[in-house]
Amino acid sequence: MRHCLTVFAIALALAGCGESTPPAPAGDASYAPKLQQQLLDAKPGDVIEIPAGRFAFDRSLTLRASGITIRGAGMDKSVLSFKGQKAGAEGLLVNGDDFLIEHLTIEDSKGDGLKISESKNVTMRGVKVQWTGGPSTSNGAYGLYPVKTTNVLIEDCVAIAASDAGIYVGQSRDVVVRRSRAESNVAGIEIENTINADVYDNVATNNTGGILVFNMPALSQQGGQIRIYRNRIIANNTGNFGAKGTPVASVPAGSGMVINSNDDVEIFDNDIADNATANIIVSSVYSTGYKDSSMADGFDPYPERIYIYGNRLKGGGDSPDGLDLKALKVAAMGFSGRFPDVLWDGYYNKDRKVDGQPASGPQICLEDVSGVINADGPNGYDDPNTDMTPFRCSLPKLPAIDLGRG
Repeated sequence: MRHCLTVFAIALALAGCGESTPPAPAGDASYAPKLQQQLLDAKPGDVIEIPAGRFAFDRSLTLRASGITIRGAGMDKSVLSFKGQKAGAEGLLVNGDDFLIEHLTIEDSKGDGLKISESKNVTMRGVKVQWTGGPSTSNGAYGLYPVKTTNVLIEDCVAIAASDAGIYVGQSRDVVVRRSRAESNVAGIEIENTINADVYDNVATNNTGGILVFNMPALSQQGGQIRIYRNRIIANNTGNFGAKGTPVASVPAGSGMVINSNDDVEIFDNDIADNATANIIVSSVYSTGYKDSSMADGFDPYPERIYIYGNRLKGGGDSPDGLDLKALKVAAMGFSGRFPDVLWDGYYNKDRKVDGQPASGPQICLEDVSGVINADGPNGYDDPNTDMTPFRCSLPKLPAIDLGRG
């Protein structure tokens, strides 16, 4: 019953995505410098209460202390607006352990909305980060942005119109993202070069790509052990408005779930529908144009041990983004056809071994899908095929992430 109620609640959240919330009334203009000073003077154990109202800031806020709580009066009640920001790259930048931020909104920052760096035991609860003008390349790159962090909980949050990723976790370890909503971003939720993450009970809709699990090649930490489950990944067909030259700018509009150069990923019990390029994409960094010379030592460019099963998939694949994918669809599926549920670019490690013995194929295991297309990327998409035989397998289930918080 609890699972049914959770899914029902998510469905209601999705249905209400387009509804507007009355703006918070203007707050006391003298509050902005007061909050800036509170953050500068913060000591372990401090609780900084932000009252209801809309407060304008013309420069970044910074917190460099551990054991701090920042608490608003409620999402959409306490609003920190950076619409007139003149200095600083973020809305709020945090560097401190045992940090909790909850029940407030950060709007229209020049750069990232909420960045938390090199911290452990981090909680973001009931926080909205948004750019109120809608999708635009001039928006900040990341909404909620923990990077190089450990033991991270993101729950009941909202991210709207980031020009890179709405909810992004990078180069981190031991992460839970749950009951949150990402819409109208380039990437809705992105887990990048992160070890041990559970992403569940979220809604990703109207992004360019819904949920992304990436390993980028130039970073020292490779990610893995990622579970994506009980999410709604619906109609992520917004045109890509990422800054030219950034990795996310290569994500095709209409991408539902994307796994790129990551190992040990489990995708199950999700509702994935109506993503026009493909509901699920499994790919290598080679498809994004990276060269071996730009990769860190030991980087594995191939997605391996990917297990996709028990999802509810429908629609999608009927109008892929970009000339190459359009041509591939016509060549493989005909003018009126559509890609099957899973699009794989075809790159795999031909020298892969298991227990010291040569092993063939990509080790991507698929169940409960309409099919898969091997795009034959290594050969210039010359010979795509839809043979499911190499993908009829199963893998051991990954363990749940326990943040040890009781």
